[in-house]
Amino acid sequence: MSAEDPRSEARTMRAIVQDKYGDASMLRHEHIPLPEVRDNDVLVRVHAAGLDRGTWHLMTGKPYLMRVAGLGFAGPKDRVPGRDLAGEVAAVGAEVSGFEEGDEVYGVGRGSFAQYAVARADKLARKPVGLTFEQAAVVPISAATALQALRDHGRLEPGQRVLVIGASGGVGSYAVQIAKALGAEVTGVASTAKLDLVRSLGADHVLDYTRDDFAATGVRFDLILDIAGNPKLSRLRRALTPTGTVVIVGGEEGGNLTGGMSRTLRALALSPFTRQRFVNFINKERASDLDRLTALIESGQVTPSIDKSYPLEQVPEAMRRLASGDVRGKVAITTH
Repeated sequence: MSAEDPRSEARTMRAIVQDKYGDASMLRHEHIPLPEVRDNDVLVRVHAAGLDRGTWHLMTGKPYLMRVAGLGFAGPKDRVPGRDLAGEVAAVGAEVSGFEEGDEVYGVGRGSFAQYAVARADKLARKPVGLTFEQAAVVPISAATALQALRDHGRLEPGQRVLVIGASGGVGSYAVQIAKALGAEVTGVASTAKLDLVRSLGADHVLDYTRDDFAATGVRFDLILDIAGNPKLSRLRRALTPTGTVVIVGGEEGGNLTGGMSRTLRALALSPFTRQRFVNFINKERASDLDRLTALIESGQVTPSIDKSYPLEQVPEAMRRLASGDVRGKVAITTH
C-alpha cells in the first residue's frame, strides 16, 4: 500500500449491496467497510460507474448457467455490483507500478457501485483527456466489446459493409462509431424512437426494425454484429455476403436456463459447414484495448453517448430503466 491509505481517514463507504439474486428490489444502499487491496490491485476513489447489460445478468443470476460458471448459486459472489469505473487512484498494492495516488483512471474493477473499488492494474488506463468521469465510466466494457467484435473477431477491413443490429444500445452505440473509424460503411438497426441517435453516431444508413427487414433490402453485408440477440439464423445468412461474418455479441432471448446461448450454439455448429462465419466470444478486459479506445476518443472519432446519470442511491431505478429497454446509449452512476 502507498503511504497515505484513505482507510486511515474513513473506515466505511457508501455502496450498493446485494445478497440474493433477483430484480432491482434486491439492491440496497448501505455503509460498508472499504475493500481489501491485494498486491496487484489499485484502490480507486470512484467518481462514476457505468451500467451495462452484464450487470443486469449478474443481478438476476440469469441465465442459470452463469451460476454454474462460478458466479455463485444462491447469490452473487461479489456483494457489491458494478464493474465499469472512472475515478482517482487512492492507493496501490505492493506489486503495482505505473500508477500513483491522484492519477485519473478508468477501466474495469470489482464493486464499482460504491465510493471506493479495487481494480487490477492491468485493467486500468489513464482517463481520456477531455472526458468527464461520467463519460469515461461508460466506456470500458461496452466499447472494448465493440472493438474486439469488429477488429479481432469480425476482422473488419476498410471499405467493408457492416450491419449493427442493436445500434442504439451500449455496445451498439460504440460499434457504429468504431466501425466508421475503421473505414467501414455502416448500417444501424434500431427502433423508431432511437434512429436519430444512430444517425448522430455517424451511421451511413439506418433501418427501423419495426418496419424494415434487414434481410430483404437486397444489400449484403461483409460483417454483421448481432447485438440484439434475436434474429433467426436464416435471416442473418440472407443478409450476409457468401464469405461474410456474423459476430454474435449477446443474446437476450430464450429461457432462464440458457438465455440466448442455444441460438449461439446452433450458429457455431453451422459455421464449419458454410463459407459464412459465425463467431461468438467473451470480452477480454485489458488495458491495451483501453489505450486504443483512448486514442479514438481523444482524436474525436468516438464519443460516449450518455442517456442519463443517476446518483448512487438510485441504482435500483437505473437498473429498472435499463431492463425496460428505454435507454439510448449508456447510463452512468455518480458516486460522490
